Amino acid sequence: MTDELSDMALEAIEKARKTGKIKKGANEAIKAIEKGAAKLVVVAKDVNPPEIIMPFKPLCAEKKIPLVTVATKEELGASAGLPVGTSAVAVLQEGEAKDIIKRISEMSQ
Repeated sequence: MTDELSDMALEAIEKARKTGKIKKGANEAIKAIEKGAAKLVVVAKDVNPPEIIMPFKPLCAEKKIPLVTVATKEELGASAGLPVGTSAVAVLQEGEAKDIIKRISEMSQ
């Protein structure tokens, strides 16, 4: 199920990047969570040091924002339209990804 969730999250980021609004990078994603603006947060499992993504789980739980983990920074960066990897992406405006994000939210509860 986590692979399916990861694929859905990457697809949601690609759609939101084109038709909505996303924030890239751990700092930007944390700010979006703290403001309550994030609709979905996706982090990479291979972030080094792992302390960079540690705050995401409790923050997302507190704000009731779905959090999905994907395998690599590279695939996360690619879905966000970056030529390099990124540790985290937050979706602020879903655009055409609204249905996917709703399904992710239901699956991750």
